[in-house]
Amino acid sequence: MIMNETMSSDEIFFFDAKPAALPLYMAFREAVIERIAPERIEAKKTQISFFNRHMFAAVSFTPVRAAKDRPDPFLTITFGLPYQKDSARIDVSTQPYPNRWTHHVMIGTPEEIDDELLSWIIEAAEFARRK
Repeated sequence: MIMNETMSSDEIFFFDAKPAALPLYMAFREAVIERIAPERIEAKKTQISFFNRHMFAAVSFTPVRAAKDRPDPFLTITFGLPYQKDSARIDVSTQPYPNRWTHHVMIGTPEEIDDELLSWIIEAAEFARRK
């Protein structure tokens, strides 16, 4: 489990320009900590990353949909798998390396942080741990 479950000042600062998205992040963060217990959470300028042995998920404001189709507020959840996940919920998937697929899912409500999305994050954490 991560050493300190309290949000860091860097995590909070990440939402300085978009404070309405903070409750989405808090719900996602809590669900990930509860189900996966990441070793660390690292907030940088463009994303907040979740790590075990390697990064397995990230949240950002990456605009993976046209502006007219984005919820307000929104977060983009990114995760990696060894194959392309097929779901209408996945906005974009790319293959940066053989057998490595990056998936982006845009969310606009805490209810979208459901069992399906979290099962993908758990699978991504297991994949990252095996690398």
